[in-house]
Amino acid sequence: MSEAQTINDSGTARDLTAFQQNILVILAEEPMYGLAIKRELESYYGTEVNHGRLYPNLDDLVEMDLVEKSELDKRTNQYELTDAGHSAVLDRLDWMLSKFVTGTDRADEVRDVIETYE
Repeated sequence: MSEAQTINDSGTARDLTAFQQNILVILAEEPMYGLAIKRELESYYGTEVNHGRLYPNLDDLVEMDLVEKSELDKRTNQYELTDAGHSAVLDRLDWMLSKFVTGTDRADEVRDVIETYE
């Protein structure tokens, strides 16, 4: 595998790199083809994302059953989160919140952020 090494027994991917986690988060919005994922990552990072980094990581995520790959046409593949990928995003979010929300003030900050998306 290019960047990830293992998946824990519960089926969630806790050893994913930040890059791979960001791919999952992007795909949580909707299924996308590779170049659309690349553009989203470039927007987030503010720099070019190399094809040689993106596609091996997408392949790893497919191999781990976190992402499903399907053919849109002869040249274009679409990528979509699997149920396990969805669970991996939620697992990461849950872990992050468990570390960040240490009191009422921080819980209120998170609620404020969530309300902007409702």
